[in-house]
Amino acid sequence: MTKEQLLSRISIDPQVCFGKPCIRGHRIWVSLILVLLASGLTTTEILAEYPDLEEADILACIAYGAGMARERYVEIPLEAQG
Repeated sequence: MTKEQLLSRISIDPQVCFGKPCIRGHRIWVSLILVLLASGLTTTEILAEYPDLEEADILACIAYGAGMARERYVEIPLEAQG
């Protein structure tokens, strides 16, 4: 899966979760998933806690976090916004 495909799984909507980056179709913040990973939880454990998520959603959070570490912001493709 390309970086663009992963980032298309992330949405930023000012009307949802105060405009914080979330996993598309969920009110789960990207930062929450990154904190869980940083706390030592495995992908399997996170998926057990959030069964509606897919492994690609977790990879998308990592990709978003990596982009934030490189840049001041991560551009989300326009088609991912709607």
